[in-house]
Amino acid sequence: MTWITAALVVAATLGLVNVIDSHLISKRMPSLWAFLIPAGIIHLAYGLIFLALHPLPSGVDAFPWFVAVASAVTRTVAVLLMLYVMRTEEVSRIIPVVHTQPVFVAILAVPLLGEALNYLQWLAIVITVAGAVLISARWGGSGRGARLRKSFFLLLASSLLFGVANTATKYALDYISFWNMYSLTAISLGTILPLISVRPRVFRELRDMKDRGIPLMLIAFNETIALGAIILSFWAMARGPVSLVSTVMGARPFFVFLYALALSRTFPAVLDERLSRGIMGLKIVSIALIVGGVAIINLVD
Repeated sequence: MTWITAALVVAATLGLVNVIDSHLISKRMPSLWAFLIPAGIIHLAYGLIFLALHPLPSGVDAFPWFVAVASAVTRTVAVLLMLYVMRTEEVSRIIPVVHTQPVFVAILAVPLLGEALNYLQWLAIVITVAGAVLISARWGGSGRGARLRKSFFLLLASSLLFGVANTATKYALDYISFWNMYSLTAISLGTILPLISVRPRVFRELRDMKDRGIPLMLIAFNETIALGAIILSFWAMARGPVSLVSTVMGARPFFVFLYALALSRTFPAVLDERLSRGIMGLKIVSIALIVGGVAIINLVD
């Protein structure tokens, strides 16, 4: 498996994870905070298991450890911002904005990590991100043009943090294994997400939930496939230029759109997606840009 193939698998898998997250947060769980507690506990358990299976190496200087931990915490905050917006926004609009992060990765990786990109690769990044931004736009009637929701800036902050986290992860992977990077990330998710959610009201919400079994089983399933995708993403980052790995993983909006389209046709109650003919056309053009950018990367790598 090449890093490009791995990054595409990650995009497809995390796209499914995001769709299930959206369904759980907006339909199944009483609140975002009630969702974060079991999700965080599952990540913490997996992180500790993999830490026992793949202990942290000795002989690594303090600075790479600092960067690795900072990457894990930054990624956790980015995930939290994305999930916060997911309470009220369509997942097919959230994920494209978050995946403008290849621009931030490229800007950071070239001077900080010494990565070199030719003009075609820069073009691929621009095309991919243009598609991601276009898919998030809302077009008003009566010539009012396009506008973005207020949540756009929260999502842009999430994108920036993901970009910083990916760049820091690439640096840390020169000193520690992708298994170690996963353990630190999972422990960060498993510590921070439940801690910010712990309050009496949230425990009452979880206690009073009817039919808790199905949502909790769905959370366990979702976080387990997320585990595999996160590990594979770190594997890809260890083997390829992080700016291009991030761009290929930026194909996730394409998969989210396909999943959302399929669900809106077969199980319309699962997601709150509005897919009129005009919105469909806009998203198809956006997806063409995203796929075109990924194709360029494949051709010039």
